[in-house]
Amino acid sequence: MSNFDLVVLGGGSGGYAAALRGAQLGLSVALIEADKLGGTCLHRGCIPTKALLHAGEIADGARDASHFGVNATFNSIDMTGVNAYKDGVITKLHKGLQGLVKSRNITFIEGHGKLVSKDTIEVNGARYTGKNILLATGSYARTLPGLDIDGKQVITSDQAMKMEYVPKSVIVLGGGVIGCEFASVWKSFGAEVTIIEGLPHLVALEDESSSKQLERAYRKRGINFELGVRFKSHAVTADGVTVTLEDGKTFTAEVLLVAVGRGPVSANLGYEEQGITMDRGYVLVDNKCRTNVPGIWAVGDLIPTLQLAHVGFGEGILVAEEIAGLNPRPINYDGVPRVTYSEPEVASVGLTTAQAKERGYDVVELNYDLAGNGKAQILRTAGSIKLVSQKGGPVLGIHMVGSRVGELLAEAQLIFNWEASADDVAPLIHAHPTLSEAMGEAHMALAGKPLHAHG
Repeated sequence: MSNFDLVVLGGGSGGYAAALRGAQLGLSVALIEADKLGGTCLHRGCIPTKALLHAGEIADGARDASHFGVNATFNSIDMTGVNAYKDGVITKLHKGLQGLVKSRNITFIEGHGKLVSKDTIEVNGARYTGKNILLATGSYARTLPGLDIDGKQVITSDQAMKMEYVPKSVIVLGGGVIGCEFASVWKSFGAEVTIIEGLPHLVALEDESSSKQLERAYRKRGINFELGVRFKSHAVTADGVTVTLEDGKTFTAEVLLVAVGRGPVSANLGYEEQGITMDRGYVLVDNKCRTNVPGIWAVGDLIPTLQLAHVGFGEGILVAEEIAGLNPRPINYDGVPRVTYSEPEVASVGLTTAQAKERGYDVVELNYDLAGNGKAQILRTAGSIKLVSQKGGPVLGIHMVGSRVGELLAEAQLIFNWEASADDVAPLIHAHPTLSEAMGEAHMALAGKPLHAHG
């Protein structure tokens, strides 16, 4: 049996962040991972999907080259080449992460771990004891009752990431972040795409104005979608998959992507046996990621917070610093930036208009159209920045739609988390011509002194 200050079960974003920060703070750390260091984000999620999206952006740029005076011809998508590019990015990051773990003297253990007591995890017959145990076992791609994943015609994002061909047509079941990103990729690659979403809007957790803008952009791109109607059944045929909705409509495509969310990986890992409080498979924690069992912590997709890699990073760092006695500030989840990396991107931080009103704020809104931004015109992107503000007070939310607007979130995050008002931001000078100018212009307009905007 080996003894450590911290034993981490799960080497994804939250787990490895806690391990790295804990070792940096002088803790002895063991990190256990059943698959590959880096978890879903690095190998099956954030990184590979963004590589695919970038390949799609290149394809769209080639098709659109004549608008920029460039003579280019788009021929086809070579998925062997696309996957080689994607896998090359993953390999470099994976090797870098392995080097970091090794350089900080973290004991890395490969294998399936199980919590066998309140301070011990068993892996391959060996036991590792920790003064603190961190559960970071992540999530899996969900499906619906009766909707079996065959990995060929009916797939999840796990299989979609590794496809060796571009399907002629795709039905995407689920219009959240994952569904919209894959719809964007496949449309750029030349597939016919239909999204089916049971809620009234795409990316329904975003501000309604952002959802509507994305829907307009998708219509313009030729991405079809059915909203507000739920899935009823499906049938796999020799030609593909037929999906029937509750209203009786049917859709047929070569492939059905099931993108209905992700669930926590917690079954048969010993959590309930050790008395950890659970809810629908999630481990419940307090604002410092502590479970109800002293010395056991949990982070990432395993707990019912935002299922984002950077949230896992933040939670892992929080746990390591709390164990080391630094008393870190709890995470303000309203202040976490969110991005859907479709074309166009949807990015936000803070409260939506509906959330702000629900919390009793006297709300003032400002919409700045990117048509007034020089860099947006150069990039030929449409979209906007919407500010949700307390009347006479701080900015409560920033919501953006447009190509590359995710890169504006660093400033947006500071504005929200530092409780800045429009008057605080308006005097700041932004470089010209950049998309970031739009952030300044929006706050100038909200402060009553619009420049390149009517007001």
